Amino acid sequence: MSRDHVQSAERPAHDAESPAGDSADPAPVAVETPFLDLLARGASADAYEQPVLLARAEGGPAERIAALERAKALALRVRSELEGRRRREAELSALFETAHDLAGLRDLDAVLRAIVQRARSLLGTDVAYLSLNDPARGDTYMRVTEGSVAARFQQLRLGMGEGLGGLVAQTARPYVTDDYFEDARFQHTRTIDAGVRDEGLVAILGVPLMLGHHVIGVLFAADRRARVFEREQIALLGSFAALAAAAIDTANLLAETRSALADLERANEIIRDRSGVIERASDVHDRLAELVLRGGGVHDVAAAVSHVLDGTVEFTEAVAAPARALESSRAEGHAVRHEDDWVAAVTAGGELLGALVLRGHPGLDPVDQLTLERAAMVTSLLLLARRSAAEAEQRVRGELLDDLLDARDRDPRLLGDRARRLGADLTATHVVLAARLDTTAPDADQEADARRRLWAAASHLAATRHGLAAARDGGTVLLLPLAAGDGATDLARRTARHLGTAVHETVTVGASARVKDLVAHPDAVAAAYTEAGRCLDTLRLLGRSGDGAAAEDFGFLGLLLAGDQNVSGFVDRTIGQVLAYDERRGTELVRTLDAYFACGMSPARTKDDLHVHVNTVAQRLERVGRLLGDDWQSPDRALEIQLALRLHRLSIPAQH
Repeated sequence: MSRDHVQSAERPAHDAESPAGDSADPAPVAVETPFLDLLARGASADAYEQPVLLARAEGGPAERIAALERAKALALRVRSELEGRRRREAELSALFETAHDLAGLRDLDAVLRAIVQRARSLLGTDVAYLSLNDPARGDTYMRVTEGSVAARFQQLRLGMGEGLGGLVAQTARPYVTDDYFEDARFQHTRTIDAGVRDEGLVAILGVPLMLGHHVIGVLFAADRRARVFEREQIALLGSFAALAAAAIDTANLLAETRSALADLERANEIIRDRSGVIERASDVHDRLAELVLRGGGVHDVAAAVSHVLDGTVEFTEAVAAPARALESSRAEGHAVRHEDDWVAAVTAGGELLGALVLRGHPGLDPVDQLTLERAAMVTSLLLLARRSAAEAEQRVRGELLDDLLDARDRDPRLLGDRARRLGADLTATHVVLAARLDTTAPDADQEADARRRLWAAASHLAATRHGLAAARDGGTVLLLPLAAGDGATDLARRTARHLGTAVHETVTVGASARVKDLVAHPDAVAAAYTEAGRCLDTLRLLGRSGDGAAAEDFGFLGLLLAGDQNVSGFVDRTIGQVLAYDERRGTELVRTLDAYFACGMSPARTKDDLHVHVNTVAQRLERVGRLLGDDWQSPDRALEIQLALRLHRLSIPAQH
């Protein structure tokens, strides 16, 4: 057969360069079929030789036999990978079960028996046993055995350096032998050899149980036939040894004084660290670890888990997740099904941070459920890390705003540079907002906690809006940029709603007038804060708790609240439309209003004062009503209009 023909036979049927397209040689599919069937049936490795042997027996072409050999090698690789994953899953499960035993530690012997049993099961040995050091006698003795049948062996005591176990205990290193009696590295004694011979052991693996730098015992796995222990098996037994050591330490610490609690914490940290290493053995945990290492966020975690679970995973705030399912997940520590979705609570230290929601995936198997739960745990760690970073940035933002409020002699250029590093632009137009809680906590601690939550929510809002926030005067002060077309009142109301929702309390917000170019005039911030505080106090006096407002919202009262006494702005807001109408049309609506109020709001007396017909007065007042609104003659509006008319008259000479 020609070389070109061989290459054509080896090319996959879907190769885009094949001139035959879909009609190309289907041989690759045919040779893979028996191996796929073997993989599906979980056949032994020897069974994979049968398709090749059969093809040779039938006298098949050389290229087909070569293709079968390649398919066999690939199938064996896949089988090996599947076996490895199943083994790692079993190891992970056993370590988690052991960690769970430790978390509810009541009986040390029961925990140690469970560790020895699981080590024997996972390593597939005939016997597993654990010995502990006896400092008083200077030797090590059998504490737990599993699979042992010889009484003398179960009662052995090994001196330091004697036998394989004594050597492990003495050197704090793992040792392994595939034929104990032929191994000259160990100090053989008559007593130890007799006990090992009674048990019929040949291959023995021993790893030290370590607490810090001290060996407290040895964990063994042994077979009654010659055997070579792999490195992965040695490492796994070492993991169980670490858990056994932690269990012993935990039990001892439970009986000691409060000063020994730090040792218990370190033992638990060892358990968590070892469990974390095993968890990352699977592909999904590798992905999550990579995300954490390269600084990924919670949405990156959701995207990675979406890819692994072949679904849509979203991170949501706690208020947006199904309440009952979220609370159940939080209480049980597992993902919970809600209709066609799965909800995994994201918690840290009892605090609910949000939820991971797997959308439209009702048939979730236990492995994928565990993946979602682990992703929720990683998400909580990321959120805590982000929170720590955010709190540090919030403190820096608060310090800058404190300097703007208090240290008026600071170098404006340095203040501007500090603001730019935080993403704030002091040259933009800003509004100063004073925010305060309107509920009283039962005690001082709860009130302080509420104020901290208000400051945290305000700091988050300031960071997202490129502004600043600081705790002040029992509340919070914010310096936020004003968007084009936005007003101080609208900003104050939005801020009150946002902060109230965030802290689940009533929050009132007073706003200053606009302040500009704070780099050149940093002292304007202090004056604006004073004005915002007066607006806040006025809102509370008027019974408008939970609202937001600026001085311009209080009519003529705003003149007393505003820091800059904006008379022209008040006049324009009150009768500006009437003034503009007169200027455009050459009418005398303002003069008519003056006379109308001077005559006690009597049209008959007004027509005499103006020397016009009463119908003319009525028509002019009707026009005023269309410009100012139907309620312009109500007592409050009438008082504001009269004040505006008087201020307008006073301002006319100054303009000329």
